[in-house]
Amino acid sequence: MTELATLPALAAAAPAAARLALGRRFWQQLLDATPALTALDAQALDALVTQRTSAAGEWVFTHRTPACSLVLLLEGTVSVGRSDGAAMAPECLLHGPAWLDAASAWVAGSAHTLDARAQGGAVRVAELPRAALQALLPLRPALAAGLLAVLGLEVQRLALHTHELMHKDAGGRLAAWLVRHLPAAQTLLRLGERKRDIAAQLGMSPETLSRQMRLLTRRGLIEVHGYQVRVLDSAGLRQLAQA
Repeated sequence: MTELATLPALAAAAPAAARLALGRRFWQQLLDATPALTALDAQALDALVTQRTSAAGEWVFTHRTPACSLVLLLEGTVSVGRSDGAAMAPECLLHGPAWLDAASAWVAGSAHTLDARAQGGAVRVAELPRAALQALLPLRPALAAGLLAVLGLEVQRLALHTHELMHKDAGGRLAAWLVRHLPAAQTLLRLGERKRDIAAQLGMSPETLSRQMRLLTRRGLIEVHGYQVRVLDSAGLRQLAQA
């Protein structure tokens, strides 16, 4: 009998058709665990995780949905923000594989903090039930370390976002956003989001975003052609982003 068989509720966690075998490499990438995950760590997570799909435009979850599981985006694109009825001002656009919500389930009795909606096509998500995962962590310390790293990175991201909103002007926030999204060692950024959605992430109106794009162009930092932004002065853009 394997070690996994001694864990309560693993066998009943999900119907066989909903279970996944994501594997050690996938979990190592998502958890960025140190020390590295073992094959048994990955098998334990695979025994817990379930999958589901959401069609384009459907809510993956809302801020009224009880958060009983950690949620992963496996495939597709999801817009994350806070809805007001049917409308939503997105704070970010996530592309799988990525964590959709690794935090809310750890607060007992809470709902998801934000809303998540499938964007552009069907998406596939995975869920890790918090109660079963919590029972597993004392037995597999590397998983606990990996989850702490995930939550730590999320806290860092939120702290940086708050700092930029409070202390950077519109031009600085746009420059920082461009620097973060520019592919490594490249100068061309193809915007995968509507400009009004980018503006919402940066806490500005679409008109302000367009004006700031023009200002950066006049300064010789970028040039814009539709949904393509070419960085002309990487050092200057980074200096503005860090100001």
